[in-house]
Amino acid sequence: MDNPLAGIRILDLTHVWAGPLGTRILGDMGAEVLKIETATARGLRDIRVPNPGMYPGGDPKDEYWNRNGEFNKMNRNKKGLSLNLKSDAGKATFLALVAECDVVIENFSASAMNRLGLGYNVLRRANEQIIYVAMPGFGTSGPNSDFVAFGPSVEPMTGLTAMMGYSDDEKHTTAMGLPDPIAGVTAAAAVVSAIAQRKETGRGQHLDLPLHEGTINLLGEKYVEAQLTGRAPSVMANRNASYAPQGIYPCAGHQEWIAIACPDDRSWSTLAAICGIDNDDFETVAARQRHHDQLDEEIGKFTRQCNKHELMVRLQEAGVPAGAVLSAPEVLDNPHVKARGYFVELGGDHIEKASYAGSPVRFDGQRGTHWHRAPKLGEHNEEVLRELLGMTDAEISRLQDEGVIANVPPTLEEVRRS
Repeated sequence: MDNPLAGIRILDLTHVWAGPLGTRILGDMGAEVLKIETATARGLRDIRVPNPGMYPGGDPKDEYWNRNGEFNKMNRNKKGLSLNLKSDAGKATFLALVAECDVVIENFSASAMNRLGLGYNVLRRANEQIIYVAMPGFGTSGPNSDFVAFGPSVEPMTGLTAMMGYSDDEKHTTAMGLPDPIAGVTAAAAVVSAIAQRKETGRGQHLDLPLHEGTINLLGEKYVEAQLTGRAPSVMANRNASYAPQGIYPCAGHQEWIAIACPDDRSWSTLAAICGIDNDDFETVAARQRHHDQLDEEIGKFTRQCNKHELMVRLQEAGVPAGAVLSAPEVLDNPHVKARGYFVELGGDHIEKASYAGSPVRFDGQRGTHWHRAPKLGEHNEEVLRELLGMTDAEISRLQDEGVIANVPPTLEEVRRS
């Protein structure tokens, strides 16, 4: 069964990464996801923010707003509906859609939906069974709820940045904004849980899911350490507080590396034999911790002579946890990942076919088999309005003429006149 959420319909108001990832996961599992956007959500027709690396082949072409690689990665298996929620007709159309859907999910600022007149209490009047998911950076209440939030700025406030780096004098972020994907995965799980609960209660509910708290939720070990010791956890770099050695070691070639960890004396003895290390200073975990710098130097002398892939296989076969450090192109071309059919190829008449990250979950041995590319802006306007709301061609044309729906972005001059 590769579509376990078939029959569930979701109104997706999300943008950037956190929310779109959550709804993509739900769409991958068979939910019908309606991607709601303003006409300007992807930019203006005559003004493009230069970002050539985000387009297939580095070429934005004429429909640049439909070719952005990040958008296409995050929004597969969704239908596109461009809707102006600031207009009365747009609000009315949206509420009519709410009555036909199971879930509304957004990651705007905490007060945005209420300012639009589309907060949870309003949506609940349209559909008492609606599940409403809000994903602001710091939640819908509390002293920081109005803070401007972006993954890289939320991350330091979770404590994660203070734990990362190579010394207490050199802190690092993940350079990715981990609160975004963490919240996205959490949102997908929360929606599935709320759907299951609704089967028991017959009622919808409001889910408040801050990026901030979603990330704190995954850092339990460090918070427990702080509670027990009364001190901030030390920065460990690539090492581990409980065993040694653990680190990233250089291999043959330019910028080639391997990760190696020895969780017990047996794996250490095996690694020492392979590396030709015979030193009484390294007999116990405590001794290896004390002499970790020297230990790393001796391991590095050996690993520098080795191909990272060959050494990884040799160590794994001997029972030593090890993994070659792969670059993004190497992951895309990884034989193991390819053999499992993880990547999925999607494309269309406006965008070349490319491999996208698939779903990490197989249901009864199956991955999704009926996936479709991300929608063009407003691609499914007519289909959704006609099939879900029973609108006539004349009603749809009127919404188009009034700028309530669109399938191309406006120009700067059109925005100025509106």
